[in-house]
Amino acid sequence: MAAGQDGDSHPAAVTPSWHPIPGGLTAPKGFLAAGITAGLKPSGNPDLSLLLAPEGAVCAGTFTTSRVRAACVDLCAERLQASGGRARAVLTNSGQANACTGDRGLIDSLRATDALAARLGLEAEQVLLCSTGVIGVPIPMDTLLAGLDPLVAALSSEGGAAAATAILTTDLVAKEIALEAELGGRRVRIGGCAKGSGMIHPAMATMLGTLSCDAGVPAELWRAMVKRAVDRSFNAITVDGDTSTNDTYLAFAAGEPLGPEHFEALEAGLTAVSQHLAKAIARDGEGATCLIEVQVDGAADEAGARAIARTICGSSLVKCAVHGRDPNWGRIVAAAGRAGVAFDPEAVALWLGDHQLMAAGQPLPFDRPAASAYLRSRAAGAYLGGSGPGGDTVLIRLLVGDGPGAGVAWGCDLSDQYVRINADYTT
Repeated sequence: MAAGQDGDSHPAAVTPSWHPIPGGLTAPKGFLAAGITAGLKPSGNPDLSLLLAPEGAVCAGTFTTSRVRAACVDLCAERLQASGGRARAVLTNSGQANACTGDRGLIDSLRATDALAARLGLEAEQVLLCSTGVIGVPIPMDTLLAGLDPLVAALSSEGGAAAATAILTTDLVAKEIALEAELGGRRVRIGGCAKGSGMIHPAMATMLGTLSCDAGVPAELWRAMVKRAVDRSFNAITVDGDTSTNDTYLAFAAGEPLGPEHFEALEAGLTAVSQHLAKAIARDGEGATCLIEVQVDGAADEAGARAIARTICGSSLVKCAVHGRDPNWGRIVAAAGRAGVAFDPEAVALWLGDHQLMAAGQPLPFDRPAASAYLRSRAAGAYLGGSGPGGDTVLIRLLVGDGPGAGVAWGCDLSDQYVRINADYTT
């Protein structure tokens, strides 16, 4: 198994044709966005966001699998199902999850989308809603409704950054990206933004995300692409093993149609944007000091490899060892063994960065102080914004056999700051 650079996409490599550009959500042609301070948060930070897609846009959504769901999640899913994946706008309020609020949750969600639709000249069914914040807290509707006129007035082709900022809660940084490629003789752009920092775990996680693409794609095909991209990104991250009530990822595509010969390249860009945002969420995990990337090879299939990688990333013992800069590799293989995936323990090989710790299921002598220094250097990279030597990513690579399955997952270390942040979350 060849060593890759820390943080490289694996196994879904990005084609060289895609390269980063500025602009985030509004880099793709025809998309407008805005983010304002409406007064929904006592902090006075931006808290109301809007994305408006061009006419004819298709939208694919993936949502939390929790049985306890905010009304806005069901509203989005039902509207996309009823319309065959047609939507034009998504409104996001930050500060109140509006989950577990009884009948009021749906009533307020309908009021918000009806009011926005009237201002945009759209049918209410074309407007989607996302909410994030404390569970059990309803949206202060008078405040939200008063914010709609200035929000619509702020719509701009340069509004991507403002929209990305207005959806944040405990996040320390905004998360956005845009990529561009030449496909079919023209420039195609994909942009996106996301939020999430705690309650992050596959299926999905406490995250909201929105993606824009200026290529026309049939709705059914777009849904399949988005599902695969989410499985390899947002369903492959974990911070603390908890999922939430509001998780939503909405991906819009609108523009000149692409030929089928370009669909594979387009999906590579869609996956690259989704993985960038997913890793940004894990990197910004509450109290985290580094990103953990686990690459697994040799499983029977990709799903099995990804399950092993997710289990390792989600292990509290692994996360604590990484935070303590302790190369206690037994915790890694123990986590792999409880992933519910069959493999031969006598075939296992393990690396921590460039340090090989196991081969053929047996421990190898290794330089423990050097391995510990590797872990410390990644924490230092995080404090330097990922720009330190080697970046901020702890790379764990595991070989479990000779099967074709390869998968990757991302997480972060577990610090005492995580406990403090969540112990005091509502007090």
